[in-house]
Amino acid sequence: MAVFIRSVSGVLIILVMIGLGYVLSRRGWFDEQAPKLIARLVTQIALPAYMISTITAKFSAETLKRTLPDLRFPVVSMLIMFGLSILAFHIFRIHPNRRGLFESMFLNSNTVFVGLPVNQALFGEKSLPFVLVYYMANTTFFWTLGVYLIQRDGQAGSKFNLKQTLGKIFSPPLLGFMVGVLLVLLNIQLPNWIMQDFQYVGGLTIPLSMIFIGTAIAGAGLQNVRLDRDSLGILLGRFIIAPVLMALLVLPTGMPILMKQVFILQAAMPVMTNAPVVAKLYHADADYAAIMVTETTLLSLVVIPILMVIVQHVA
Repeated sequence: MAVFIRSVSGVLIILVMIGLGYVLSRRGWFDEQAPKLIARLVTQIALPAYMISTITAKFSAETLKRTLPDLRFPVVSMLIMFGLSILAFHIFRIHPNRRGLFESMFLNSNTVFVGLPVNQALFGEKSLPFVLVYYMANTTFFWTLGVYLIQRDGQAGSKFNLKQTLGKIFSPPLLGFMVGVLLVLLNIQLPNWIMQDFQYVGGLTIPLSMIFIGTAIAGAGLQNVRLDRDSLGILLGRFIIAPVLMALLVLPTGMPILMKQVFILQAAMPVMTNAPVVAKLYHADADYAAIMVTETTLLSLVVIPILMVIVQHVA
């Protein structure tokens, strides 16, 4: 019961901030450009600073060297999820024009805007390296395979741009992670005033991420949320198949219990918030993507406490 209460409390912290973004958006505080601005502030400014300040302050070279090889678990999990997404497409008889988008949303999870705050609320900063290891695999898969699948749905003949894709993979958050790791491994200490700036700016990451999710939900419209074959397949993949698969991969291993818990929770995060943006760019079904972001984000607030209790008992 204590685990469940702690999980619910962690989710309530997140829910209040999401609710704030939703209410302010519905009251007209944000125009159409505001969500884009918030997303850019988080991904290009706040999150890189958060990565550098937290990694250098909380982790040693020995800890990082032990952690990074476990990147293979999310990689293997996503490869299997891709195969299962193809099977699910046929089982749920998804419309052919949505095939790539369905498969991309089935296998990729929202590891930053939702995954990072959730793990931070449940486990604290000690979960950060494990969150970031999963993030490295997830962002690479989304901006390569995921984008290719979405682009395949489009009808405008857009071509896959390798240079642009590499720029997305080596994004400011990942570069911030890499800089933090190098500073730790090379035992380089930046001036205290710079680290203080990184800490203050990085503190914007979680609240701004949650406000962004709230604005995204308001933009998609709760009235558009529905349960049909297209949505049930995504919900099954995100909240049942993905965490079960990850549990089967990590539970038999000797990795730290906290890493197992973080990996399982990260696997069960909602659909990537970038999916509607990419779908719109390539003229795929952006409305379908936006609705699935909304549905999975809202449902994750119910799923996460339940999953947390299960994980505590099996890990």
